[in-house]
Amino acid sequence: MTFTIRKASREDMASVLNLIEELAEFEKEPQEVELNISDLEQAGFGASPQFTCFVAEVNSVIVGLALVYYRFSTWKGRVLHLEDLIVRQKMRGSGLGTALLDAVVKYGNEQGVKRISWEVLDWNEPAITFYENKGADVKRDWDVVHLNEKAIQNYLSKL
Repeated sequence: MTFTIRKASREDMASVLNLIEELAEFEKEPQEVELNISDLEQAGFGASPQFTCFVAEVNSVIVGLALVYYRFSTWKGRVLHLEDLIVRQKMRGSGLGTALLDAVVKYGNEQGVKRISWEVLDWNEPAITFYENKGADVKRDWDVVHLNEKAIQNYLSKL
């Protein structure tokens, strides 16, 4: 199979959103996607882009993506966060995930980051195995902590 990995353009955001929705369905949380195409276009291609996205194309159809942005570690300095690496279910096992991760690691190295980090669901064993086989250290002793919009407001109401 022939495929292309490239940086996403503004015109790709409808396909990117479609993949995000597919991932949310896979993760059993389709109701959690609040973004729309315009949100992605503004956040990724506005005056101060908030993310970089790589896409995988087969026959001019986007079938995968990797979306990254910068974070700052108080121990390491500038790091790259991989928000999502998504490959259409029917395309998994074809090498697209590896090619997308390769693009992210090359990009992070070019940008001089000290670390690339991401999360993986503890029940997604195929993804965990994939990442470990690539040399990633899956930190099983860490928990992810979030405050959603409602929790932020609740927190602030108690100040």
